[in-house]
Amino acid sequence: MTDPDLRTAAHDSKAWPYEEARKLLKRYPNGKPATDGTPAPILFETGYGPSGLPHIGTFNEVLRTTMVRNAFHALSDQPTRLIAFSDDMDGLRKVPDNVPNGDMLRTHLGKPLTRIPDPFGTHDSFAAHNNARLRSFLDQFGFDYDFASSTEYYTGGRFDDALRLVLRHYQGIMDVMLPTLRAERRETYSPVLPISPKTGIVLQVPVEVLDADAGTIAFTDDDGERIVQSALGGLSKLQWKVDWAMRWVALGVDYEMAGKDLIDSVTQSSKIARVLGGRPPEGFNYEMFLDEHGQKISKSKGNGLSIDQWLTYGPDESLAFYAYREPKKAKQLHMGVIPRAVDEYWQFRGNYAGQDLKQRLGNPVHHIHDGKVPDETLPVTFGLLLNLASLPGVGDRDTMWAFLHRYDPALSTETHPALDKLIGYAVAYGRDFVAPTLNRRAPTASEAQALRDLDAALASEDGTAREGEDPAVTLQNHVYEIGKAHYGKEALRDWFRVLYETLLGSEQGPRMGSFFALYGIDNSRRLIAEALAKAD
Repeated sequence: MTDPDLRTAAHDSKAWPYEEARKLLKRYPNGKPATDGTPAPILFETGYGPSGLPHIGTFNEVLRTTMVRNAFHALSDQPTRLIAFSDDMDGLRKVPDNVPNGDMLRTHLGKPLTRIPDPFGTHDSFAAHNNARLRSFLDQFGFDYDFASSTEYYTGGRFDDALRLVLRHYQGIMDVMLPTLRAERRETYSPVLPISPKTGIVLQVPVEVLDADAGTIAFTDDDGERIVQSALGGLSKLQWKVDWAMRWVALGVDYEMAGKDLIDSVTQSSKIARVLGGRPPEGFNYEMFLDEHGQKISKSKGNGLSIDQWLTYGPDESLAFYAYREPKKAKQLHMGVIPRAVDEYWQFRGNYAGQDLKQRLGNPVHHIHDGKVPDETLPVTFGLLLNLASLPGVGDRDTMWAFLHRYDPALSTETHPALDKLIGYAVAYGRDFVAPTLNRRAPTASEAQALRDLDAALASEDGTAREGEDPAVTLQNHVYEIGKAHYGKEALRDWFRVLYETLLGSEQGPRMGSFFALYGIDNSRRLIAEALAKAD
């Protein structure tokens, strides 16, 4: 049972998962009607096309749908269910670039994915392989879902009644679809795609409905022969917009989101669902991810990030954080966004414990962890770890931990397991993306004098606390005072840039007091000496 205070706050929260979940309360103010005497679950759905491997968009859609589902649990005690639906009856239209045995796959173009051999040689079919990858992929992140196969639903008769409904309303569906098609496409368009009894290919041919109740159709096969056969039991499938609508009606889907590129498809499928006597689900259209050049991410182009790439350099919580923020705003997705996402996730997580209930419900980490936010905090930022890992001779886990132990002897892999994981990510990211770009420039004469003053200030410190003050704070105060003396209070940004460019070799960097405390006084003075040597 949900805490009453949480429920009250959730009803008023402006966080987008709660706003979406309230659509379902409005949809069923008295609860979803039961069909067999038991409470009917609110049904959430996500779709997956298994002609390719699961990717970051798949994660994104299931994650966001799960966040709405969790938000609904805070608003209502009604049961819910999430179906991850695989469109594995689709005919293979082209051979993906990232799979083996492409020549073999080309001989099966047009056939349902479940009737094509697995090019990897590990499963009964190409669809079975990709479905297994999908389930493993979703299980990796702990999603609560029921897997559904289009092929199993079609061939097992689960969709037969809905297919009869489509045949009965064949002309009404045509009236929705034909105005949206080009003239030449209208000549061959059919909502129903029969599967050739000779070749096994999903045919794109006109269909004549002979007996809607019996499910009998007629069509001309590729060789010109007129075929009369059933549309039921897996002998046909539907065009995907019609299929989407049929699925909503047949399964009673209440919520499904989709990318902005599918707005027109949602519109047409919603009209078809109403033709079938059903009610389209609630949902919203999220914006697409872009690459660093502002171009839409494409699997065939290979631009943007894969989920494996992100998880090589940042934890899954950081990816979830990035996906949560502003779902209706286009966002660039490239290697450069990972460090900021990691640090912002931990910033919001660090704020969570001190927030009131209303603030917590608006905090992204509440939705990432479904209100069960872990207690562990970070003693240093990920950005600081990256700067440290990118310095010569530091880029390995043991050396990083040596610096951290000196910074705070209480830190260990046992007390801070999340920190230990972040060190691994920082070492990998620093090695691959930061260290190769570093270029420590020589300071100018005036900058060199400021650095000498900074060196003198560091020499007066041993890195220990002064009257209970954090050593990092003491060192940061020195940085500020020297900066104000040389650059003025209004131009401290210029001073910080000097430190970043001459000591770290980058345009941006961490709080230098924290960096000096972590790196150590002697090591930090050595960096300054190396910079001054370039000025001589």
